[in-house]
Amino acid sequence: MLSKKTKSKKLDNHLTLHGWLNRHFQYKTTRDLLNDTKNVREGFNANGHSPVCEFLMSRAEPNSVIEQALPTYDANIKRHLSAINNNRTQPIVLRYFQYLALLYTEIFLDWKFNRPAEFLRQLNDFVQTRNNARAPGDAMDTPFLETDIEKIAFWMATGAGKTLIMHINYHQFLHYCKDKETLDHIILITLKEGLSEQHMREMAASNIRHERFNVEGNKSAHVRNAVQVIEITKLVEQKRGGGVSVPVEAFDGNNLVFVDEGHKGSGGEVWRKYRDDLAKTGFTFEYSATFGQALAAASNADLVDEYGKATVFDYSYRYFYGDGYGKNFRILNVRHDEATQTEILLLANLLSFYEQRHYFKQNPETVHIYGLDSPLWAFVGSNVQAIRGKEKGSDVLKVLQFLHRFLKNEENWSIHTIERILNSDSGLSDGDTDVFHDRLNYLRNLSETPAQIYTAILEEVFHTNTSGALHLQNFRNAQDEIALKTTHGRKNFGLIYIGDTNAFKKLVNSDEADIEMDSEDVLTESLFNNINTFDSPINILIGARKFIEGWDSWRVTAMGLLNIGTNEGSQIIQLFGRGVRLRGKDMSLKRSAALDGEHPSNISLLETLNIFAVRANFMAQFRDYLMREGIELDEPIQMEIPIVFNENFLAQPLFIPDVQPYDEAAKGQCVPLTVNIAAYITHTTQIVEVIGSSTQQGIRGSRSTAALERKIPEESLKLVDWEKIYLQLLEYKQEKQFHNLIFDVQTLKTIMEPSQELYGLTVMRESEVKPTTLEEVTRLEELVITLLHKYIAKFYRIIQKQWSGDRVRLKTLDEDNANFTDWSVYIPRDEARELESQIQHLIENGKIYGPDLTDLPNIYNDRHLYQPLLTVGGVETTLRTTPPALEKSEEYFVKDLRLYVRAQGEVLLAKKEVFLLRNQSRGKGIGFYQNEGFYPDFILWITEGAKQRIVFIEPHGMVHEAINEHNEKITLFKRLHTLSHERFRGEHVQMDSFIISKTDFPTLRRREGMDRPEFEAWHILFRDPADPAYLSPIFQNLDET
Repeated sequence: MLSKKTKSKKLDNHLTLHGWLNRHFQYKTTRDLLNDTKNVREGFNANGHSPVCEFLMSRAEPNSVIEQALPTYDANIKRHLSAINNNRTQPIVLRYFQYLALLYTEIFLDWKFNRPAEFLRQLNDFVQTRNNARAPGDAMDTPFLETDIEKIAFWMATGAGKTLIMHINYHQFLHYCKDKETLDHIILITLKEGLSEQHMREMAASNIRHERFNVEGNKSAHVRNAVQVIEITKLVEQKRGGGVSVPVEAFDGNNLVFVDEGHKGSGGEVWRKYRDDLAKTGFTFEYSATFGQALAAASNADLVDEYGKATVFDYSYRYFYGDGYGKNFRILNVRHDEATQTEILLLANLLSFYEQRHYFKQNPETVHIYGLDSPLWAFVGSNVQAIRGKEKGSDVLKVLQFLHRFLKNEENWSIHTIERILNSDSGLSDGDTDVFHDRLNYLRNLSETPAQIYTAILEEVFHTNTSGALHLQNFRNAQDEIALKTTHGRKNFGLIYIGDTNAFKKLVNSDEADIEMDSEDVLTESLFNNINTFDSPINILIGARKFIEGWDSWRVTAMGLLNIGTNEGSQIIQLFGRGVRLRGKDMSLKRSAALDGEHPSNISLLETLNIFAVRANFMAQFRDYLMREGIELDEPIQMEIPIVFNENFLAQPLFIPDVQPYDEAAKGQCVPLTVNIAAYITHTTQIVEVIGSSTQQGIRGSRSTAALERKIPEESLKLVDWEKIYLQLLEYKQEKQFHNLIFDVQTLKTIMEPSQELYGLTVMRESEVKPTTLEEVTRLEELVITLLHKYIAKFYRIIQKQWSGDRVRLKTLDEDNANFTDWSVYIPRDEARELESQIQHLIENGKIYGPDLTDLPNIYNDRHLYQPLLTVGGVETTLRTTPPALEKSEEYFVKDLRLYVRAQGEVLLAKKEVFLLRNQSRGKGIGFYQNEGFYPDFILWITEGAKQRIVFIEPHGMVHEAINEHNEKITLFKRLHTLSHERFRGEHVQMDSFIISKTDFPTLRRREGMDRPEFEAWHILFRDPADPAYLSPIFQNLDET
């Protein structure tokens, strides 16, 4: 009998360490973990805790070691983040995935140092469980050995903040290894000197001690725990002769090693041996965007095992892009490789690049708000060879030949080709359609002639106003650079950055294209080093490794592929990652399409990386590789589904509150922080022991029942560093955007005076308010900062409420309200032809607006103000919509409401009418609490004659929501009651709010110790799938209006 062949190992199927960590929070896949946490608020709340951590506490097994340790891990991360933010004018706020990576690191280091035997046992139990579930023939995971917990790796996309993670990892490791082992060296290995310089600049910004490794002498005492930076190219086994090289034996001892671009050497090169030798008695952190691709190219099952056990967190590109981070991208689909196509492709790429530059120039304020830099057209390849053989020629030369031909415009070739491309008559097709038919629409809408476009490109891209030849210019002090200029150009427009410039110059001189090579070295300073400055004249850049290995630029918006090797998957992903980097609005790193609210039209032009290729086979290879990584390449087809109003409903009329936001006009008025008893806050401390100093049995004294109500005595307040507290609160003010709030040190001292009675404090130990050691004073300072955070947050909310409350009014809902938004449906291109036809037919026959629609995921409710209401549907659904389709909890509410209204139509709701409207998110819907951005999902009206009850309803998960007076989402109903009574009573309008908990009643009852009536008093209801009567409290009290 033939045995089945064992399948080859792929890293993302064998992430055993990461899987073990996910399991502690009841997640089977990384995607499930990310989906649940990506919408949790980032940063730290007024209590000083991360909302992500608070959410995960609800997922951890109650009373488990990890559940009890989470507050400590959270405090550690907050402390380390504060350390690297200390010198920064713009403090870093951790993205949710960065926090998760650091939290998983905390767990790993705690278990490695404090319970290694139990750690290995649990890991191997997990491996066995996974192996038992695998199908016959599947590759199995191998057991963990002690040596397998001496390294962890981070598989994180370019742009996901690996350097930031590294800096906090430095502090994390020093914290846990304290009192356990002494480090002889802390080493950062980079790929080359430029990256070393970049890392040292970034470590200086993070206040981390560092130095270049000096083989001649020892480190001085004042740089204890300094990071020694060295390039891997300088490591040798034994020192021979002169030159700049360092024998590995120079680093003998117990070392902590950080490896940037950790995939390098994963194929078994000698570099890998040097790296391993450095850390053979120490510990290693590795970072790469491309572990999976590098290991796939190496085809080494042992390495997959090794990195499957080492990878502590996976946020590779498919997750990064799926969360809305980075630029969008468009890859032209051209399958044939003919010489006649090359210049048409390049000209189309130039046109798309000109679109971007035109928009950038015309919208200076917008591009500043969205963090967009001057567009750059980069020609890149894994290895830009100057000469590729007589048959194929040089790809770099092909680019220059094209630029030369475009600039000269002989026989109006450039203008005629522009016209053909814009008329969808390029001669390049994708099936039956010209490949450019749905591109360059911004340019078409400018209503410029091809001749006008040509002239504008000369001016905007090439710094000239007339045709002319291409000139190449030499540098005296930058041997790797060749500058590009036109005959009549005012300044250089482009740059070639390659190693063998002399060979390339010879190739240009022998070419028949008649490209001018200036004879003298006319330039002295490097253009490449200044390419990221705001006034750089360089618009076109041609190069290779610089783009792949650590080049740091936000400018690239158009990419021309030169040559892509067949086994260079990791370099493809890195190259791609350089191009899709995006700052985003408010440094969100996200595309505007992934952010709430309205955004400028055509902003997506500069948030899209347009990818073309000099050769079509490069394009096909690039596409195929990204597809294997699960990245959706072809831009979906967008189809509009217009909504249809119920005009009779809108004629009622229906009222909505016009909530004036606390906008820039209000923020122009300075608000002094004062003593205000209405801002009274409460706080209960948690004793957090330093896990790094604990025994293997766990956290000492992390729980206590001896709660003490205390004030901080004046004599204790004299011990704290008020200047430090003041600076920390200025950072908090900036982070929360309380820009018009003003305070000084004396104000802060006054608020903390015990006699002011502005806070209630419960502590676990007397020493928390009466410190006797320097460590206890430091903890007291942290407590004071937390109390002031909470007080300032509440004080500012009071100011916002007063301002908005004084200006709130009622207005009549009409069809111009932003909540009435047509649907945009995005259909995968491979399904477009069939689905477009089906949807169009449903629109034309009106079936899409009725109760019998089954061809599209939707929920019908005849009391909703418009149709259709699209829903997420089942897992097989491949449609994406804007605005987002209703989630299941929202769909259930709409369904249950329909059933309830039908059942009560002749009883409770006799003489009453019910109307429903889906409330959009920020920028369109009706929102409350500007800082928190609470936009309830639905608005419900219950009317009887002139009376109206307006109810805001939010189907909402409650696992990480505290049920108390400080949670403004929950207490919104109280604010609305007050507004109704004070401002709208004479208008017979009553406003209210309810939350329908997605979290089931037994779970919340165990946590809160409340029964259903008590939850109902907080306006929290629980769905009963069998009986919609659970909605009854929403319909009460209309008679009181």
